[in-house]
Amino acid sequence: MRLRIEGAIWFWRGPAPFHFVTVPPVESEMIREVASVVTYGWGMIPASVTIGSTSVTTALWPKDGGYIVPIKKALQDREGVGVDDVVEIVLEIDA
Repeated sequence: MRLRIEGAIWFWRGPAPFHFVTVPPVESEMIREVASVVTYGWGMIPASVTIGSTSVTTALWPKDGGYIVPIKKALQDREGVGVDDVVEIVLEIDA
């Protein structure tokens, strides 16, 4: 499954800081339809994430009935993006 989404990077302060982009509802529903086949537990969905010319592997996190995409520091640094930047993301999920 290959999805193209767009969203603003946001910061979660928690015990360890993370940066995320929220997957829109329509795409979250599409992911939910294959989640039981691809999850490795706790609702986490392994995925390849591409912003610009940089790709990393990560796992989508379930949140509030949808999913959020962790934006790794290496990805932010290579593409020069940060909090509040709106980015286009290509998600690839092996379904």
